[in-house]
Parts: sequence; structure tokens; C-alpha cells
Amino acid sequence: MTNAPHHSLLEGAEALLGDVISLRRRLHAHPELGLHLPATQSTVLEELANLPLTISTGSRTTSVTAVLDSGRPGPTTLLRADMDALPLTERTGLPYASTVEGVMHACGHDAHTAMLIGAARLLTATRDALDGRVIFMFQPGEEGAGGAKIMLEEGLLQRFGPVDRAFALHVMPLLPSGVIAARPGPTMASVDTLDVVVTGQGGHSSMPHTAVDPVPVACEIVMALQSMMTRRLSAFEPAVLTVGSVRAGSTANVIPSTATLRLTVRAVSEEARTAILEGVDRVSRNVAAAHLCGVEIDTPDMGYPVTVSDPRLTEHVLETAASVLGDSRVARMPTPVLAGEDWSFVLQQVPGCLAALGAAPSDVAEPASIHSDEMVMDETAMAVGVALHAAVALSPGH
Repeated sequence: MTNAPHHSLLEGAEALLGDVISLRRRLHAHPELGLHLPATQSTVLEELANLPLTISTGSRTTSVTAVLDSGRPGPTTLLRADMDALPLTERTGLPYASTVEGVMHACGHDAHTAMLIGAARLLTATRDALDGRVIFMFQPGEEGAGGAKIMLEEGLLQRFGPVDRAFALHVMPLLPSGVIAARPGPTMASVDTLDVVVTGQGGHSSMPHTAVDPVPVACEIVMALQSMMTRRLSAFEPAVLTVGSVRAGSTANVIPSTATLRLTVRAVSEEARTAILEGVDRVSRNVAAAHLCGVEIDTPDMGYPVTVSDPRLTEHVLETAASVLGDSRVARMPTPVLAGEDWSFVLQQVPGCLAALGAAPSDVAEPASIHSDEMVMDETAMAVGVALHAAVALSPGH
């Protein structure tokens, strides 16, 4: 195999950057939520139409899968971009800001999609240097809906033969622009969302003894859960339990019959995740029972497992990134990030890596984080993402 020199891949990506930025802005202006993204899917299909790819779409979601086959033996590399947006009203003031009220690309998925299409163009242009195949995975529903899991259930890893390795990038506007960061092992946390519904008996606020007030019980559960986290988990086990919503009652002079806590649990090992979820159930039910209340625990959102990057492939990605960018623009993440990713479902089945791409804008003193309604990014960093996707796919099997 005669690999395209990595410096030439970066040059090729920079030559495509204008088109990649233009595409990203089109996607940014027209965001969609969840598993069904018809306009986004149509844009992706339009952008891929003239490339020598075998293209298919999902039946349960508006996913797109495209395969580039060199016709020569070699590894099969899966490259992923997520496509969905967030339920936020944009406040960036950008000329290409969202035109959809209450919906915004605040997590960089528009950039991920544009970069992967750029990588498809770059890889088809350097097809003579490719051994094996590349599968381009454009998935909806990363933000809580488990779009990656659905694509796996539809046969993503079986339809095109065995997949040897998987790679994805996530833009990070708080990291210096153009820097690649990754770590072997746990990279992002598991995420579970739970509703704890405490049921008592309603009544008049002047006579609490004739009712069973669920509000102080819910408050006691909140504090007991925090004590459980610090006393049942090792101090060296990263984990977070956050009660983000407390809902009860409608007026001051009525004791409500129910109080609802909505919380998230995040951990970087499946053992800790299981222990916390069991603890939430145990503590909530027993605190409630002590005060004559009942509890129901619902899981309204699909839980995501821990995102674990394969150590060997991660080292290979870091080495490849250094060959593209130079050592000074490659970093090892010191700790996992406690956000979650449904790329974790893929990495449970295929050796792979999730890397961060720094995209801090140079003209903003304190950039907003992802999931902020003021999130902006340095679009020139996308050339690095395009080049690294291509470099990983062109590199020998590991």
C-alpha cells in the first residue's frame, strides 16, 4: 500500500475547507431534532450523490450509510458523524443562525456532518491509496434517542462484512483550535435519566397531619441521594448524580399528592453505574416508606453506557494525528468527560476511539461550551477533522 502522505491530506482538507464551512452553515441554519431529520438527510444524500459510494438509508430513522470500497484487501474502518440538534433558542447573532425557533446546533453535530462529508470527498480523491473499505455513518438521535443503537440493530456492522475499527470526532469549543485530544479507556460517562415520583396524600395546607405531604419527603430523598454518592462510592470513582428538576403542587395552600424529581446519573465504569442505579432505587423507596409515601421510578430516556476507547487504537489515532499535525497539537486527555455519547454502543462491539477536536474561536475571550445557546466555534478547525478522518481510514490495520 502507498499511503497518501499525511501532510498532503491536511493540504487536501484545507482545499476543501470553503465547501465544508458552507455546508456546515447550511446545516446550522436548518437544525432538526431527534431520530427523524428529513431535511438533513436530504442534504447529506445530495452532497454524497456524485461520489463513488454505495449509499443506503435507515428504515427506523433518517440515517445514511455510505461505503467506499477500494476493491483491495485491507481493514474496514467505520467513521461516524451525528446529525441532530438540541431544543435551544440560539442567541449567537450569527448571520447563519438557526431559522427554526427553539432548535439549535449547539453541540457541533453540524460540523461533524460537514467534516465527514469532506472526508468522503478527500478519501474518494485519494482512493488509489486506500486498502480495504470505509463506512461513513451519518446518524440521527445522538442527543438522548440512541440513534447509533438503532443503526446497530438495523445491521450496520453486518451488512458490509466485518468492521475492524471505528473512529469519531467531537468538536470542543473550549479546547485550542486544531488540537486533537484523546485517551485510552473510559473517555465519556454513562448517562441515565430517571424520574422519581413520590406519592403521598393531598390535603389542606393548614392541616398537614391529615395529609401525607410528599414535598419534604422528596427534599429528604435529594439529600439522602447525595449522601449515598459520597458514602457508598469510592472517592476515587468519578461519578455524578444531579437532581435537575423538582416539581410539585400548583399553589401555596394545597398539599399536593405527588412530587417528582428528575435526575441524571453519570459514571465512568459499568460497576459504578449499576451501584448508583441500585442505590437510587433503594434510598428513594426506603426514605419514602419511612414517611408513609410510595415511590415509582421511571426511566424516560434511553441510558447510554460508558464510552470506552480501545487502548491500542487510541494510541494509533494519537500517532496518526501527530503525523498530520505535529506533536505540539496532539494531547492526551487527563480524565474522562462526564458527558455521555451513544457512540458508546458502537465501541461495545468494535475496537474504536472517540477523540476531541479543539475549536475555540480566537475572537471570543471566554467561549461558550457545547449545549450553550451562545456556542460558536472556529470553523477553520474542521480542516483538521477532515484530514484526521481520512488519515485514520488510510492507515494500515491495527
